[in-house]
Amino acid sequence: MPLNPSFLKTSILVGFLTYLKEAELGLIRIKEDAFTELRKKGLAAATKKSSRVAAEGLLGLAHFEKGAAVIEINSETDFVARNDLFQSLVLSVAKAASTLKAVQQFSSKPAALDLHDLELVNVKLDHASITRELCVRDAVSEVAAITGENVRLRRAFYMSSQRGIVSSYLHMSPASGLSRLAGLVSVEVEDDQEGSHSETLKSLGSSLAMHVVAARPLFLSKELVDSEVLEHERNICKAQASTAGKPENVVQKMVEGRLAKYMEEVVLLEQKYVADETKRIKVLLKETAKEIGKTAKIEGFLRIEVGEGIEKLEKDFAAEVAAAAR
Repeated sequence: MPLNPSFLKTSILVGFLTYLKEAELGLIRIKEDAFTELRKKGLAAATKKSSRVAAEGLLGLAHFEKGAAVIEINSETDFVARNDLFQSLVLSVAKAASTLKAVQQFSSKPAALDLHDLELVNVKLDHASITRELCVRDAVSEVAAITGENVRLRRAFYMSSQRGIVSSYLHMSPASGLSRLAGLVSVEVEDDQEGSHSETLKSLGSSLAMHVVAARPLFLSKELVDSEVLEHERNICKAQASTAGKPENVVQKMVEGRLAKYMEEVVLLEQKYVADETKRIKVLLKETAKEIGKTAKIEGFLRIEVGEGIEKLEKDFAAEVAAAAR
């Protein structure tokens, strides 16, 4: 019995379309496998880069109900730090830090967060390159693989206040919650249970956070100056004063005078207020207390800058270009 031409054409067409579909699925599988291999190689390359110096990067800041968390993620170059994928990573990790169980414990002074705990928190980056949810550790590794640089989570802190507020200042912030330099200050008003002076505290806190960034204090009060640091400065002052050839009693007065000057430079309460150098920070607090009728005090502060304490490598770009040209 001869085949119906119409049926034959239909069968051939269905078979051809099935073949195309299978080929398409096979091609998709090949692409997915290739992409997976590329990602694996990228992650492996990122691991190899982990020994390279990463002193650039950004700070990420996230406020929560009673405080704020700040994290630092480093890269090798400022070019990567300006990348929107890197910035999305920093913001996501900062938000993750603000949700850790540890931040529920009040700490008016800077408290370090456990990086291992933070690395296990899941995040979802707001970026087309990484659309799925993954833990912080894997997110950092993937961004390192994509950017081709050593990217690492270096440190994380939080501050909170049970009876006051934590104010922050981001210097030259490229976007909300991002900066290379940040200041945090915990301020509270005595017996202000209902928060009736919150607006005054916000204004004071913002001013103090900006001051901390500009003035670089090391200690909150004279009483909190480390004894070893004080003795070290005393010895330096004594050595400097001794070269003047003055009597011992005069040398002693010179030493005390220079130590007092040192205190004014490194102790927050003794510093001149950067916005009005006619008054010191302790005077600013007294004026605020007089205005609201209650004692206002600074509980703690944090000044943090990207890359501080990391020894940066000096690069000879001319030599690098010459070497590449050979």
